Amino acid sequence: MSVEPMDRLLGALVDPKVARELKRQVAADLHEQLSAQDGVTAGAGVDAANQRQRGRALIEEAVARWSDAHAGAHGLAPTREQDRALAEVVFDLLFRAGRLQPYLDDPEIENILINGCDDVWISKANQPLCQVPPVADSDAELIELLQDLARRHGGGERSLSTSSPMLALRLEGGMRLQAMTGVTPRPYVAIRRHRVANATLGDLVALGTVDSTMAAFLAAAIRARKNVMITGTQGVGKTSLLRAMAGEIPPDERVGTLESEFELWLHTLGHLRQVVPMEAREGNGERVDGRAAGELSIGELIPAALRMTLSRIIVGEVRSSEVVPMLRVMTNGEGGSMCTLHARTPHMVVDRIAELCLEYGAQMTDLLAYRLTANALDFIVHVTMIDETGIGGKRHRFVSHVLEVTGLGEQGRPALNTVFGPRKGGVDGQGRQIWSEPRGVPQTPPACLDDLRRAGFDAGLLRNPYGTWSAPLSLRVSGVQPGGMGGAA
Repeated sequence: MSVEPMDRLLGALVDPKVARELKRQVAADLHEQLSAQDGVTAGAGVDAANQRQRGRALIEEAVARWSDAHAGAHGLAPTREQDRALAEVVFDLLFRAGRLQPYLDDPEIENILINGCDDVWISKANQPLCQVPPVADSDAELIELLQDLARRHGGGERSLSTSSPMLALRLEGGMRLQAMTGVTPRPYVAIRRHRVANATLGDLVALGTVDSTMAAFLAAAIRARKNVMITGTQGVGKTSLLRAMAGEIPPDERVGTLESEFELWLHTLGHLRQVVPMEAREGNGERVDGRAAGELSIGELIPAALRMTLSRIIVGEVRSSEVVPMLRVMTNGEGGSMCTLHARTPHMVVDRIAELCLEYGAQMTDLLAYRLTANALDFIVHVTMIDETGIGGKRHRFVSHVLEVTGLGEQGRPALNTVFGPRKGGVDGQGRQIWSEPRGVPQTPPACLDDLRRAGFDAGLLRNPYGTWSAPLSLRVSGVQPGGMGGAA
């Protein structure tokens, strides 16, 4: 039987209507107090920690008044535990994420999916989705909560309303939120956590994402200043791998990161001494020449980034026409830049890049997109997930392919060399069953092997056909026949 977090148990002691009313009272008192101090704008010149400290004191006073009033009206005073629980819930409503907060605080939760206030689902590592209690009493209250979160984000341009029906932001603790309203029948929210927030390549070896052979290869590729694109579907661990590979960049290099919402946080992790973090800016809802006023896209940030004397540029996720300036940076720069891209299979990546390039403008063609790709990229690293939680198994996330881009090939498309890829099972020359391996294992040495050797890579590691995986991936469903070495757990 699972044990509920204490905060959630205490939350069950609280009447949500009472908590909301106290939150409004404290918010008004805090606004009045800060306005009296600052004269013009409430909170100007008062940092967030100071505001929270003042808010905490006002909450304690408000709860004490409510407790006295409740005792007078009902002849029974609330317990100290109930008062403490009420104060915590009011604090969460005022300064954090309200009734969502216990789920944000649970490190095991990977996804929170909200389809209206009373249809809420969570998923934990290696567990299927499960439904949980409502996070608000009405959709209007849920929207109010989201608007509060947007206000606290620090970017005044981020909001949720009929004129701005979509909201994207990063929450405290590293979770990413995407919300929609107005264009959907109810407010819909998806919140995702990067569970591996500060992992190195060595940590990913321990987690089974890569083996030590591939970790050494990827580290050498970064040191050799190869341009890398990490691909895969949503939630497979692209950002975690990108962050781990960035840990191989020499600490004194000056690096720029460009993201729609900060997720990499290379400027806070401490390994790199000079990071210029840039975050795209949403518009304010007013349309000027077909776009929101004040909007700044990643593609528009790239030219300014190039004037910041950066040795490498890292784009957290390429989603649209910014792929063209990104590829040009990779082509014209010193090398060593990285980005991520959504793609279902590694062999779809080239066409996916071409699709995004065509959004750049009428002057772009498939052939030009292919040429840009061939000239810019050195490696495509594809991350795969096999999810067997529905049949009692686990979620397995791992690098399945490392493809080298070796210039233009047939029909003007980029030529790809499979350096690491899955290996099918079978029978060896002595009649022994060979396991089937979906994870990336050495296939063909890269054309740039000498560059990697100069960066410290041991080419002998590529001679082992199964890399340094110690055993087959433990799958409940595999391609190996009964009696083989791979297969069911």
